[in-house]
Amino acid sequence: MASLGAPVRVSPLIKFGRWAALLTGIVYGSSHFKTLQARENIIREEEGKKAVIRNEQLALEKQKLNREGMIYLAEQANVKIPPNF
Repeated sequence: MASLGAPVRVSPLIKFGRWAALLTGIVYGSSHFKTLQARENIIREEEGKKAVIRNEQLALEKQKLNREGMIYLAEQANVKIPPNF
């Protein structure tokens, strides 16, 4: 391996600047995360409400298509369809 020279002492001002930048970044990241999390919670609540409505509509549509399919099959098989179906 190549021989490395003696390590150079880093200035206390540079050390302080690095630590200050690190801590500032952590504080900023934390506050930014909280802001984004609040927005995301609102969006998720709205999507949850919309999902319930969408699922009900899909269930009704599926039920309607199933009924139409059964009527079609009954007509093809010459089966009398009950009046309350």
